[in-house]
Amino acid sequence: MADGPDVRMTLNYIIDSSKEKYGDLGAIGMAMEQPVTYEELHERICALAAGLMEKGLSKGDRVAILAENSQHWGTAYLAVVRCGGVGVPILPDLPEADVHHILGEMKVKAIFTTQRQIDKIYDLRSERPEIVITLDDFQSAKGLPATVKFSDYLETALADYRERTHTGEVVEFPEVAEDDLASILYTSGTSGFSKAVMLSHRNLTSNAYGASRLMDIPVGSVFLSILPMSHTYEFTTGFILPLLIGARIAYAGKTPTPAILQNLCAHEKPYVIFAVPLVLEKIYKKRVLPNIEKSRLLSLLCKLRRGRRLVHKKAGARLTEFFGGNLAMMGIGGASLNPEVEQFLVEAEFPYLVGYGQTETAPLIAGGPFGDTTIAIGSTGKPLPGVEVKIEDVDPETGIGEIHARGPNVMLGYYNDEETTAATIGPEGWLATGDLGLLDEQGNLHIKGRCKNIIVMASGENIYPEAIEHKINAYPWVVESLVVEDNGKLNAWIYPDYEYIDELTAGQMRIQRREYLDGLFADLRREVNAGLATTSRLAEVFERREPFIKTATHKIKRYLYDRYAKIA
Repeated sequence: MADGPDVRMTLNYIIDSSKEKYGDLGAIGMAMEQPVTYEELHERICALAAGLMEKGLSKGDRVAILAENSQHWGTAYLAVVRCGGVGVPILPDLPEADVHHILGEMKVKAIFTTQRQIDKIYDLRSERPEIVITLDDFQSAKGLPATVKFSDYLETALADYRERTHTGEVVEFPEVAEDDLASILYTSGTSGFSKAVMLSHRNLTSNAYGASRLMDIPVGSVFLSILPMSHTYEFTTGFILPLLIGARIAYAGKTPTPAILQNLCAHEKPYVIFAVPLVLEKIYKKRVLPNIEKSRLLSLLCKLRRGRRLVHKKAGARLTEFFGGNLAMMGIGGASLNPEVEQFLVEAEFPYLVGYGQTETAPLIAGGPFGDTTIAIGSTGKPLPGVEVKIEDVDPETGIGEIHARGPNVMLGYYNDEETTAATIGPEGWLATGDLGLLDEQGNLHIKGRCKNIIVMASGENIYPEAIEHKINAYPWVVESLVVEDNGKLNAWIYPDYEYIDELTAGQMRIQRREYLDGLFADLRREVNAGLATTSRLAEVFERREPFIKTATHKIKRYLYDRYAKIA
């Protein structure tokens, strides 16, 4: 936590203090474009906030942001909290029905959106916001919800604000306290319906302060933002954190392809990137493994420990170059990292940091610190500074139990759901995460899975399906998998990488391709089972012909599927 009696745990304080410390430095902007400075950002925030207040926005009013990442997204959100409002970020990938549910429950006063998203609010009636501002300057057609272009709104707001300040008028904004509500974010969990999480200014800022202590990041460093800002992982670590420390945020826009990402990195030379495991796992499978497998020499070297380390170190140098050559840390979170991929990252000497958290904890619970040699591979590192972690209902044989966390980052509660809040947060402030894990002798937290995902076999043994899925997903021809229980047996449903298989079977007849694929499934089952206890072995392995439905951080929504991996 930052020292000094003048520190205020509010987002407004962070923006005010950063403006004073880093005024003429670049703050936010689209990648490969000129950024807005901290001074300019501060003025825009205040002007927009004053404009929103003129339109009737009062302290406590809720404002939705349904849009893709951009510098305007962040500016709009900070303007909302400047005038005491509550931001309601909505994931842009959500279907229309979910958007309607959120807007109906939140009763937002205004919404910031884009052309790609605005059709999701066309059919709204009583829940339609009074103010609709398009961050991409989309102008709605006649008969559709009236919109205001962001650039027009900003221009007018700036002109009014500058005139008022020029005449010596002090624009008064509502007093915002540390425990005031700042955001309501909807979870994207794997085990049921989304819940509306209430996060205060203290929740968010304390987490950002704690994250800032995980490694030294020089002022002016570039954060390349590739994850949705509507998710608390990117919101705190990729938005609030860089603004706190005087870094510059470069937005990639929509999720970039590997080729576009490489081009952006070459131009921006980012110091920090936050990503989900899928990003690195795809690069490992698509770019690292094929280069090794197509070379007989490299394949032979990888069978020897020393040789493998040499090969991986060379591959790591190329990977660092892929990300612009200046990358000092890649934060990995939102889902668990495949152990094989992490082993490669270690041997490749690639700068990464695994974190763990939840929306309910704003989000970080554990991670790093960067460079700590006592961090065990496969763990999420130590609890975040200022956050306590304990394991409840511990299995005496395995040391595994439910992870509980306590700290200033723990949410205020679930919106309009006191019963679930009371069941989740105990009287002493401990939050039951619903995740299973253990703490090792070095204080590292190891995640073992979700409580609701445990499969209890007839023998009484607890099976953690995620661990088996990691083994399956390590195969280069596997995109994703789901392990399910069927009448006392374990089965795996696998969605293959059909492009990868097409390359391997080019020129073959359909029946030959089918036989090859069947052989891959049979070999996988045999090889995976060889490394599992008898009670954990797979009875059958099945092919799935389409991807599973996933959360914003690419975790499968397991609750949707039955034992046949069909929508239940």
